[in-house]
Amino acid sequence: MSAARHDVPEADAFTRAYWDAAAAGTLLIRHCRACDRPHHYPREFCPHCWSEDVEWRPASGRAELYTWSVVHRNDLPPFGERVPYVAAVVQLAEGPRMMTEVVDAPPEALRAGMALQVGFRDGIPVFRPAE
Repeated sequence: MSAARHDVPEADAFTRAYWDAAAAGTLLIRHCRACDRPHHYPREFCPHCWSEDVEWRPASGRAELYTWSVVHRNDLPPFGERVPYVAAVVQLAEGPRMMTEVVDAPPEALRAGMALQVGFRDGIPVFRPAE
């Protein structure tokens, strides 16, 4: 039996589709059929109109850097092995904002509005500069 990972949320019946898609290299977001608006983080209802008529849809994977912080210390495993890393909020092309990590870019190169593209590390969505 392998040790539990502390950097991967435990999937439940509702979020399993999200995590399975991420493991396969696809970012999903929730989309409300009633008001035609996307949202993220995944919820079973629409935060805009409260409808429960929501579905998973693939996101484009394009985003812009909204805000970020360089983490220099984190005592929780496995994050301590990754410092420094860039914790960030990105604005997805579809509209919602998402907490994530920016990789493959030195912190001094980061700029608000910078074009990013989703990538996946061990089934977790991360973002890197768009090519």
